[in-house]
Amino acid sequence: MPEVYWNHNVHYQRLVLTLVPEGCERALDVGCGDGLLASRLAARVPTVTGVDRSADAIAMARRQYGDLDNVTFVETDYLDDPKGLLPEGKYDLVTAVAVVHHAGFREAVTAIVRLLAPGGRLVIIGLGKDRTPLDWIVRLAGQAASHVLKVFHSGKRGPGGVPGMSPVMSWGEIAREARRMLPGCRFRRLLLRRYLLTWDKPA
Repeated sequence: MPEVYWNHNVHYQRLVLTLVPEGCERALDVGCGDGLLASRLAARVPTVTGVDRSADAIAMARRQYGDLDNVTFVETDYLDDPKGLLPEGKYDLVTAVAVVHHAGFREAVTAIVRLLAPGGRLVIIGLGKDRTPLDWIVRLAGQAASHVLKVFHSGKRGPGGVPGMSPVMSWGEIAREARRMLPGCRFRRLLLRRYLLTWDKPA
C-alpha cells in the first residue's frame, strides 16, 4: 500500500468518510487524482469509481490501488463525459475534493448533481477566494494551524503533476449560489482554507 502523505485535502478526507450515507452502495470520487480517497471509500462502500480527466492521474491511481476489487478508475471529464462512462443518476454518494473551483461553480455542481441517484448525497470540499476582513482573519488562523499540522505530519506533501488553480468566487458567493442551486444544503467554512458543502438529493 502506498505511503499516505498529508496536505489540506488529505486532512479533510477523514471528514468526507464520516459523511458516507447509511446504505451507500455506489460511490463516485470526482477528480480522484492518485486514488487515495477512492481507496479509503472502498473500505466502506461496496462499489467505488474514481474519475479524473488526467491520464497520468488515472495511471497513478491504477498503479497504486488497482488491486482493490471494488474500485474502478475511469479516465473522462465529469463535465462532459462524451462516451457515457459515468451513468447518470446511479451514485449514492458523489465526492469532490478541491475539484469544483477548476470549473464554473454552477457548471460543476449541475454536472455532479446529474450523477447522483435520488436520495444520494453530494459532498464537496472546496476552495474560496478571500475578500472580506473576516476571510483574512480565518486565513491567518488557518495558516497557524497548518504550520503546526505540517510539523506533526512531517511536512506537507502530495502527488506530483497536480495542476494548481486559484478560486474565483468568494466564500460568501459560493455559499449563496450553493443555497440557491441546492435548497436545504449545508455550507460550512473550514479552518484550512476549505469549505464543506453537503446536500442530499430529494428522493
